Amino acid sequence: MEIQLKLKQELKKKPEGELSFGSYFTDHMFVVDYTEGKGWHDPVIMPYEPIPMDPACCTLHYGQGIFEGMKAYYNKNGKINLFRPMENFNRLNRSADKVCIPEIDPELAYQGLVKLLEVDRKWIPEKHGESLYIRPFIIATEPFLGIKPSKTYKFFIICSPVGPYYASGLKPVKIMVEEHHVRAVIGGLGEAKTMANYAASLLAGEKAKKLGYTQVLWLDGVEKKYVEEVGTMNIGFVINGTFVTPSLDGSILAGITRDSVIKVLKKWGISVEERRISIQELIQAGKDGSLNEIFGMGTAAVISPVSELKYKDEIIKVPDYSSDSLVMKVYDYITGVQYGDVEDDFGWTVEL
Repeated sequence: MEIQLKLKQELKKKPEGELSFGSYFTDHMFVVDYTEGKGWHDPVIMPYEPIPMDPACCTLHYGQGIFEGMKAYYNKNGKINLFRPMENFNRLNRSADKVCIPEIDPELAYQGLVKLLEVDRKWIPEKHGESLYIRPFIIATEPFLGIKPSKTYKFFIICSPVGPYYASGLKPVKIMVEEHHVRAVIGGLGEAKTMANYAASLLAGEKAKKLGYTQVLWLDGVEKKYVEEVGTMNIGFVINGTFVTPSLDGSILAGITRDSVIKVLKKWGISVEERRISIQELIQAGKDGSLNEIFGMGTAAVISPVSELKYKDEIIKVPDYSSDSLVMKVYDYITGVQYGDVEDDFGWTVEL
């Protein structure tokens, strides 16, 4: 399909100084409509602006919506790098299947993104460590009150320039293990990137912040025994030199950064286990000294070292991280690939 261009006449002024996450948006967005019987149609690059929406729009009432998160980076050659972009669009379609949203052609989504980056290229920060955050999403748009899939949808890509997640360097965070609330169960929407999943995490997250913790680590929703993921990241543990991360059993997101970390570690010859891991196993590993490292994995932070886990009255401390820590080596490698500073051994980056 040919992508139409409806460019903005008066462009916005770029923000100056520190770039807070998700606070500024570029001049344009990519939009595609869906109509039952017609499919996806009329792709357009248009000015970033409010969306006209009927008060009975079913997304507002029943939450039929999905999204993704990815980034664009300037590399040392002055070109634009994307990191595994087709993985994001393929995962968007897996989320779509979970909530009865029609799949969008990944190639159409990718071409729309490329065209959008061409149009709004000036918004991609040139400073190393900064990037352009990219948010593809789909919402149901049919106006009705009733429990059924919508007959119309809109696909969007919007972009936001962001600074480094850790402005003063990679710093370990403290995380609280949630013992009362649950986020998802196997067979539900936990493995999909749906809006409702994040709404379900807000209450526990606010409780954790009041107690001085950055995020919540969720346990499984049935036994409340096995570790699953953090509110905005997958999680992994280095135990006696082996990297252990919860397996993808249907209740956690198949993180692209998580997958990248696993592939990197295996290439480096480090033992990797994807399996169920109980909170009691972690507590014991913390007590006997076999718990070497803990880190989160996600698009926003890439890698986030964890210094402390709190579970009920138990505090799991992690030894101080050094430059030789696995978390630091993985962070340096993946961010190096994203910015084009190190050799991409996996063919993950796409240069525009």
